[in-house]
Amino acid sequence: MSLTAGIVGLPNVGKSTLFNAITNSQVLAENYPFATIQPNVGVVEVPDERMTNLVKIFQPQRTIYTTFEFTDIAGLVKGASKGEGLGNQFLANIRETNAIIHVVRCFDDPDIEHVEGSVDPVRDIEEINLELCLADLETVENRIAKVMRKAQTKEKDAVSEYETLKKLKTALEAGTPVRLLELSDKDREYIRNYSLLTAKPVIYVANMSDEEVTDPSSNKYFNAVKAFADKEGSACIAICAKMEEELSGMSREEKEAFLEDLGVKTSGLDQIIQAAYHLLGLRTFFTVGGPECRAWTFHEGMKAPQCAGIIHTDFEKGFIRAEVYSYDDLMQYGTEQSVKEHGKMRLEGKDYLMQDGDIVFFRFNV
Repeated sequence: MSLTAGIVGLPNVGKSTLFNAITNSQVLAENYPFATIQPNVGVVEVPDERMTNLVKIFQPQRTIYTTFEFTDIAGLVKGASKGEGLGNQFLANIRETNAIIHVVRCFDDPDIEHVEGSVDPVRDIEEINLELCLADLETVENRIAKVMRKAQTKEKDAVSEYETLKKLKTALEAGTPVRLLELSDKDREYIRNYSLLTAKPVIYVANMSDEEVTDPSSNKYFNAVKAFADKEGSACIAICAKMEEELSGMSREEKEAFLEDLGVKTSGLDQIIQAAYHLLGLRTFFTVGGPECRAWTFHEGMKAPQCAGIIHTDFEKGFIRAEVYSYDDLMQYGTEQSVKEHGKMRLEGKDYLMQDGDIVFFRFNV
């Protein structure tokens, strides 16, 4: 299940540094606009403390975490919607992602040029939002031109779609992202076909200095971004991209010790990965045993046979039942045998909705 979050922002805000930290790789991150020319893609493990505990219990020969994909996309400048800078490429690349990680600069440093000449993260956010709205407006207007004639003949579906398009056009002309609109199920059905940039969910990442990241509220820029994010119901995460890049080169034990010294439980990077995972409605089930403990990604609302199909298509085709118990019950009773003895292991059929944290064994016949 390949889902991607695109890391976007103006040039020189720390996108590529953050990407280095996420993937523990070294993409080009120079102090000038357009250092990132091609989108870089990296697959990362989704941090999950539950896996650590499962490994302690089952002592498997192999451990496999669930993964998530991030794309580092070239910096955007004013006029991108009209092809300025690398605008057309930027918009095409972001269109391929499922969610947006919007990095904004929340630190002062005279040695690092800001493309606008000053640090103002809310202005930067609004600049990118405007470019995305303008790109979406062009998409909507092109669609209106195709649908209008059918709507004038009172073709029912065309009339309905035309109403949706008019609603979108009004909002986008006002600079309002589609994700902030109150939409009906029918509206959403049409929108899925348009690949609108502003319909994608967003996480705002405030990149600040290592001195301030342990107390983000002391940073006036962060407070402004947080207020903006809260107003539109989006997440806002404080990080120091440079520090996260350094952390990514440490062993797990070194990293934990470093964070403990700072008085921080979870790194900003891990918060971003987890937030992006949940933002897209992704959840995790586990398969466990001596040979392997493995985490699997599924969409919230999927039923047992669909989740079996994530492991192998034959599992879904020949699905008989699922033997299921919860991670929480395992933690309470300590062993799989004890879970069974306390009647907490269940047999579930084809209509069972899988839950985050389910530990499952699928029975099938093909």
